[in-house]
Amino acid sequence: MKKMPVLFAGHGSPMMALEDTPVTQQFTALGKDIRMQFGTPKAILAISAHWYTPDTYVQTAKQPRQIYDMYGFPEELYRVVYPVQGCLPLSKSVQSLLGHDVTVNDEWGIDHGTWTVLVHLFPEADIPVVQLSVAQRLTTTEAYAIGERLAPLRDEGYLIVASGNIVHNLSRVEWHMRGGSPMAEEFSNQIRNAVVRRADEAVLQYTMLPQARYAVPAPDHFMPLVYVLGATKGEVPQVFNDHCELGALSMTGFAFGMDKK
Repeated sequence: MKKMPVLFAGHGSPMMALEDTPVTQQFTALGKDIRMQFGTPKAILAISAHWYTPDTYVQTAKQPRQIYDMYGFPEELYRVVYPVQGCLPLSKSVQSLLGHDVTVNDEWGIDHGTWTVLVHLFPEADIPVVQLSVAQRLTTTEAYAIGERLAPLRDEGYLIVASGNIVHNLSRVEWHMRGGSPMAEEFSNQIRNAVVRRADEAVLQYTMLPQARYAVPAPDHFMPLVYVLGATKGEVPQVFNDHCELGALSMTGFAFGMDKK
């Protein structure tokens, strides 16, 4: 089995789960490419910005519940069902790799940071999913090191999918704006270019960039990218969905370990 790729997916509004747009079409095409190049993953380790916890947690539930952790949206969104199985062998592998730095926690489930992406990547919901939390206490350097320790999962046939946003500032969202603000575009482009150059330290030191306070008012949506960089050390990614929208959201995504088109 070929070493599985790693994805960082920029996710937008939860309504994305219901949409047929260039963004969702790119997810669908990417999922098909993964199956074609690598076969169906044994399971997915999902790292979602929406499971933001004090420490590092991993799930072991046989059937993790789907969480509708968003409010005030049309009823149609709450009827989207993405039923997946858990994967105890993956959970145990994560525990083996991270040791005392991870704790089992099955109180959460598969949240919208994960299922709104996977419903397009793998609409059949036929791949087991285990979520790993984003730990609040970790520095970027420490999160990067966790990613490095998770890298062997790829050789076991497991796909790592992290979901967040390079720019995520809901207080500055402009709902009728199609693109991004100048500040969002500047920060997103700087981070994208650093990732493509594998200037990882520049990404880890993102708070030094001029627009960091605007683009990343809280680290929850940015940190999934840091885990991904650790798990793909030295690999140059493909860039997809490379744009900003609603003023203060970056949808830019990266696929590491994929054959070049």
